[in-house]
Amino acid sequence: MSALAYIKLSELTQKINHTLENSFAQKTFWIVADITNHSFHSQKGYHYFDLAEKNPATNNITAKVQGVAWGAGSLKLTEFEQITGQKFGNDIHVLIQVGVDYHAVFGLKLILVNIDPHFSLGLIEQEKQATLRKLLANYPGFIAKSGDGYSTKNKQLKLPLVIQKIALVTSGASAGMQDFVHTLASNTFGYRFKIDNYFTQVQGEANALAFYNKLIEVHQSGVGYDVVVIIRGGGAQTDFLIFDQLILGKIVAKFPIPVITGIGHQKDETIVDLMAHTSTKTPTRAAEHIIAHNRSFEESIMNEQRTILIKTQQSLSLKNVALHHANIIILTRCRNMLTVHKDDLSYFAHITINHSKTLLYKHRSEIVLSYNHLVSRPKSRVFSLNHDLKNLQSNLWTFSRLFLSRKQAEIMHHDSIARLMSPVNILKKGFAIVYQEGKIISDADKLADYSDIIVRLADTDILSTIKSKTKIDGDLFNV
Repeated sequence: MSALAYIKLSELTQKINHTLENSFAQKTFWIVADITNHSFHSQKGYHYFDLAEKNPATNNITAKVQGVAWGAGSLKLTEFEQITGQKFGNDIHVLIQVGVDYHAVFGLKLILVNIDPHFSLGLIEQEKQATLRKLLANYPGFIAKSGDGYSTKNKQLKLPLVIQKIALVTSGASAGMQDFVHTLASNTFGYRFKIDNYFTQVQGEANALAFYNKLIEVHQSGVGYDVVVIIRGGGAQTDFLIFDQLILGKIVAKFPIPVITGIGHQKDETIVDLMAHTSTKTPTRAAEHIIAHNRSFEESIMNEQRTILIKTQQSLSLKNVALHHANIIILTRCRNMLTVHKDDLSYFAHITINHSKTLLYKHRSEIVLSYNHLVSRPKSRVFSLNHDLKNLQSNLWTFSRLFLSRKQAEIMHHDSIARLMSPVNILKKGFAIVYQEGKIISDADKLADYSDIIVRLADTDILSTIKSKTKIDGDLFNV
């Protein structure tokens, strides 16, 4: 066996290290990569991760190197999280500045020196614009571009003149919800609102479907809501990625109830903001918008009231002038008419008096004659009626005696029959009455064998027990 030339592993690693130092010493590079296998050492503040690059067509990893951030690099990651609101971790696409480091034991590593937060924010904006393009392309029936904004079916809905019934979609633990409810409840105009809460998660892209289903629940509730209000508290830009999801943009754009948003994003508008009927910056602003809407209606009513009052006063003033003028005309014409007809009235009064005297004299003799007839005729009539009354009185007395005598005889006859038919007389003749349970029995079929009965004679009750019953023809006592 021939001896082969060899070197130690440490010698090889020294050569590798020497070569890398000559090529990469004091050099840094800006690279784009995906973060995987991230871990954080909280006590030292160190980040350990892998930097990977994937083939866009196959999604296979084409390059992978271990990375680390400590010291200044770790501070840069803290700044990145504060600016973007994005937690540095797995599955994020980043633009970072790295230096090359090689260790004989730990191998090749890339040391993170800096990270560009605007690159990540730019990716978010790119995804947002891509989603907006999809909405315009896929749903032209209820989404269209309008100038710098968007026209949607929801924007075209008219708000009710007064907003009272509100479906509030938010997180149950949201401070924004408390601000919204407090602002509505403490309005200075005394408006009252009915708020139904629909709680769901309001951050995290994975919760978009749950948020979508909550809006479906509002639609299927059957309640005639005036508006749907979507709110959440403040946060970093990446906290609002749920509101940039296509599924939420689509349902808000075509939702049949006006949607008002107040999701706490002070700088940019989310897709949900762009699709909604009305977009406000914060939950408090959303509540103020609703109060202002109701106040606008109340002020329009008050303005109408003032207009009606002013026009009524003006109309009354004009009518008063017209009435005063008409009154003067009527008085003047009445005076003229009275003057014209005064002589006519005097003439007719003279004629009336003369004619009245003639008529009175003419009918005086007729009245005297009628008086004489009236005085004499009642006396003869009274005498005749008095004679008729005496005859009638005599007849009534005679007929009354005959009638009373006849009726008295009939009563005595009926009394005799009633005495003959009295149970006492019947019992004295040898007949009996059968009782059972306090009731008179006339039908033997109602009596059971060996049942007890009471047989009542004229002066004695006999308790008996039925041993048998025999049918008879019933002709014994027929008369």
